[in-house]
Amino acid sequence: MRFDELPISDEVKRGISDLGFTDMFPIQERAIPPLLEGRDVIGQAKTGTGKTAAFSVPLIERLNWSLRMVQALILTPTRELALQVAGDINALARYTPLRASAIYGGVSIRRQIEELRRGVQIVVGTPGRVIDHLRRGTLNLRAVRIVVLDEADRMLDMGFIDDIEYILRRLPRRRQMSLWSATIDARTRRLSRRYMPRAEMVIVSRDEIALEEIDQRYLRVSPYEKLETLERLLDHLSIRRAIIFCRTRRGVEALTRRLKRDGYDAEALHGGFTQARREEVLKAFRERRLSLLVATEVAARGLDIEGVPHIINYDIPRDPLMYFHRIGRTARAGRRGTAITLVSYDEETELQRIKALTRTQIKRMMLPPEFLL
Repeated sequence: MRFDELPISDEVKRGISDLGFTDMFPIQERAIPPLLEGRDVIGQAKTGTGKTAAFSVPLIERLNWSLRMVQALILTPTRELALQVAGDINALARYTPLRASAIYGGVSIRRQIEELRRGVQIVVGTPGRVIDHLRRGTLNLRAVRIVVLDEADRMLDMGFIDDIEYILRRLPRRRQMSLWSATIDARTRRLSRRYMPRAEMVIVSRDEIALEEIDQRYLRVSPYEKLETLERLLDHLSIRRAIIFCRTRRGVEALTRRLKRDGYDAEALHGGFTQARREEVLKAFRERRLSLLVATEVAARGLDIEGVPHIINYDIPRDPLMYFHRIGRTARAGRRGTAITLVSYDEETELQRIKALTRTQIKRMMLPPEFLL
């Protein structure tokens, strides 16, 4: 199905066309029609499958364009995702009077207060900062008609359940809701049963587990030769842009130091960074002024960085589901990508757990003999 076949306004169609969208992804084809009809939806989808457009297009279409009050609230787990979603909505709504504003912690609240005072119809925010505005009286939710919980599983992982419920209890009873999650587990089911009991389920395969667009490979290594193997891999495949995952902050810092020492263009990213430093590193990577981003998975959650051709798991994750969260950073929006995992000889159990969860093949790779001397 094509976007131009949808029963939506010409203004919204123009915004979609400007972004180069023509054919819908499966999650969009299945979720947009019920959302346009005003029904609640639970969507199982990961970042990069087109879910932002899936909830944004109906949201833009259904709001009152002439009312300069907050009519839609989107909750996200991270600042980066809030900024990305707000930016995507503003691009889609560029030919309408609607505007979205991102509100999140770690920065001065004054500019956000001023934006809200000027009048925006869509607020995209992290739970903590949304509550801060509610308590200050700078965010009024009485006109909210549409609520979106984006990456709900990650918000629950981060301990936001009480904050989410605090916010939902302060919203008008008559509202449309959608909940989006990579995994629909007992926690997300409880939340949806309580606040959206008549929701329609939209599951487009287990895309978090399938990831057919990604060429998945693993390389057996000695724990004592991991760094040397990684550098040979980077050189042999001429990798100029990649995210390299480590399990711990200490591991990220140590690997980054060694890569820099050996002449590689690498920077670290982990939860111990200040917000300013974090945004500086991300900006450099997004703008391709930085080749290698060495990160913990916690730091990389919610990031939407386009055009990353390689993901390298320097440390194989203990939790097999985390493997799919990590490698989902590549192969976005129809592009292909490559994920390579370094597996020590004592990590066979972790590899087998990951293989058991996926329908796609994870192939063993070998470096040419001259690289193993």
